[in-house]
Amino acid sequence: MKRIHIVGKKNSGKTTLIAELVQHYTNLGHRVGTIKHTHHRHELDTPGKDSHRHRQAGAAVVGILSPGLNAAFWKPSAEDESSDPYRDLDRLFEPCDFVLVEGHYQIDGPKVEVWRAAAAAEPLAKEDTAILAVITDDPVGVSVPVWSRSDLATLAERLVEQITAV
Repeated sequence: MKRIHIVGKKNSGKTTLIAELVQHYTNLGHRVGTIKHTHHRHELDTPGKDSHRHRQAGAAVVGILSPGLNAAFWKPSAEDESSDPYRDLDRLFEPCDFVLVEGHYQIDGPKVEVWRAAAAAEPLAKEDTAILAVITDDPVGVSVPVWSRSDLATLAERLVEQITAV
């Protein structure tokens, strides 16, 4: 799976940027996948519903197929959490040209940071040498390239260059 991580502190604009990029890439004819990573434990299935009851009973994987949306739930093994958790998703994202991951700056892989002075005092890129560039329109003192947030077309091209370089 060709992916790039869009990272940044809370309220930096990650979700808004990803939504704009997906629309831009889709308009250009790309098939784009997205993954939202969170370090919080969430119950993604609905407690009390049939699929949740199936998992509680011990099903290793529970799928939901509906006319408008499909989903699958499984509990990652300890091995999955310590190695590459994206491996299980490879087949699902195979039809995509690339995948934009929101967050997950602790894992190996190409990362760019969305940063706004109003949301965070210091960018992650000052401490994290794995971040390839900072996306902002605010003045910022970092040693990596700074890409303009307001020039979506150029930003989208630069991201594709990073994704395909991997």
